[in-house]
Amino acid sequence: MNTTDLQYDQAIDSCKDIFVKKARDYGTSWRVLRTISIVDQIFIKAQRIRTIQEKGQQRVADDIVGEFRGIINYAVIGLIQLDLRSEEPEELDADTVAALYTKHVGNSKRLMQDKNHDYGEAWRSMSQESFVDLILMKLQRIRQILANDGKTLISEGIDANYHDILNYAVFALILIAEKKADGNNIIFFPK
Repeated sequence: MNTTDLQYDQAIDSCKDIFVKKARDYGTSWRVLRTISIVDQIFIKAQRIRTIQEKGQQRVADDIVGEFRGIINYAVIGLIQLDLRSEEPEELDADTVAALYTKHVGNSKRLMQDKNHDYGEAWRSMSQESFVDLILMKLQRIRQILANDGKTLISEGIDANYHDILNYAVFALILIAEKKADGNNIIFFPK
């Protein structure tokens, strides 16, 4: 396994741990969310990161790492919601939730690996600000797709945008962890 794959898995493991624990605490109450509500939740988190980046300070204790994790988890919720039919039960057991999480993140990781092959991990030279801007752009695209009744002429669908959002947030977490490591070879993603 290469370094990026390992870092990706570590970042995802920290997010999945939170996701599954919240599913045990709250159940799958998020099943009532429609696509626009999921988009708005991701928007709130991305906009908060952007505001903190621009102002250089924050007043609420939740850190940027937590917001990127939230973006990842809401993107997974979005993918799960697109995958499940509306007639399926709102309440899913924790094992089912964990399996769905793994399935959708696996699809995102394969996409990341394919793009890394073609783009040569260009994301490693990007700024955290760019990741946030790209996430916000992808959210605008989803909003436009929804305004077009879910139809696109030549563009990717909502799911592809969620996958990209998820991957941008993982990249941000990896680069934050690398910066914190200060040259050490150990990258740690606390849960």
